[in-house]
Amino acid sequence: MSEVVRFSVSIESDLLGAFDRLITSRGYANRSEAIRDAIRRQLISREWEDGDEVVGVITLLYDHHRPGLAEAITEIQHQAISQVISTTHIHLDESNCLEFIAVKGEGKAIQALADRLQSLRGVKHGEIAATSTGKRIV
Repeated sequence: MSEVVRFSVSIESDLLGAFDRLITSRGYANRSEAIRDAIRRQLISREWEDGDEVVGVITLLYDHHRPGLAEAITEIQHQAISQVISTTHIHLDESNCLEFIAVKGEGKAIQALADRLQSLRGVKHGEIAATSTGKRIV
């Protein structure tokens, strides 16, 4: 583990007040922990932009009564077999399914995969939770 370094930051009091309310509502013990997380989020964002190997979860909510949709989702995943690590399929009710697709690979390729899946007719909502492999994050 690296040494802890103290530094100071100049910030408007209104912005600091809003930040303090935010970190309190999220349960942070102190500003340092919240700032560390904010820095890590920026570093992860850079990993996705730079084309590093990253990981994430694509979430799809869709109507399973839509003809051919489940097959199309499966086919797209098979076409991206080098990126798809695992999937979990959940039946929410008689009409809606939720699918979690764990992915790993180059950020732009994973985003393109998520876009293809989310744009299918019958997908009600799609989202990607983007994160890091942890190799570059301290």
